[in-house]
Amino acid sequence: MMTYQTLIVTHPTSDNGICNHQVATITLNRPEVRNAFNQDTIAEITRAFTELGAIPEIRAIVLAANGASFCAGADLNWMKSMADYTPEENRADAGQLAAMLHAIYHCPKPVIARVQGDCYAGGLGLVAACDIVVAAEAAHFCLSEVRIGLIPATISPYVIKAMGESAARRYFITAERFSAASAHRLGLVHEVVTPEALDETVSALLKAVLSASPSAVADAKRLVRDVAGQPLSVELIAATVEGIAQSRASEQGREGVRAFLEKRKPSWLQ
Repeated sequence: MMTYQTLIVTHPTSDNGICNHQVATITLNRPEVRNAFNQDTIAEITRAFTELGAIPEIRAIVLAANGASFCAGADLNWMKSMADYTPEENRADAGQLAAMLHAIYHCPKPVIARVQGDCYAGGLGLVAACDIVVAAEAAHFCLSEVRIGLIPATISPYVIKAMGESAARRYFITAERFSAASAHRLGLVHEVVTPEALDETVSALLKAVLSASPSAVADAKRLVRDVAGQPLSVELIAATVEGIAQSRASEQGREGVRAFLEKRKPSWLQ
């Protein structure tokens, strides 16, 4: 496991304090700049999700943050350096951000965002790329890019998937700040709780994930990604038929059904 300068990463070889040894936690750890990210943070998040996603013992990943804010988007000093970038340098830089979001969204493990504070701009992209989002009731969200003459282009595929085209159109062009309750109503956030209930809620979700078949959870995550937005075509129906056939024939599929019929715990819970 590599070392990190801008993150705290815990994994099955250490106690992460949230659930058990099957859960890894990636914590943004630049509270002095509201966990704004720069090129180092982006590279570390990408590497962390890639590395942790490949460890068989890890069943779920929590994305959290230290300090009052979850993530304020891009670091101001990093943004200053971009002012003199060439078009090629800007494309390369945006490509690194895109790779980070791709690593989160395509991580084979379920990813739960624990949002304890405000989440702005690119930080909202981080959240949108996660599978489940739990937010403190006082947290606020904002897609602030147009205020400084930019657009949320790189994060847009994830944000639009999470909150829908109509809501994205509004908040992309107004840069309004909106509450956790509004984010919940839009579908960006799944649970809104008091700050004191954050860990309890995340732990309950982790318990649900860990009670299920690890291979089925990974396949179910991929299923949503593959089916969402597709037309109800003959090809899609055929793909879903093949999907359930393979699931039934899989080792964990057979074990799960046998355990259910025999009224015992499946092997992954023993």
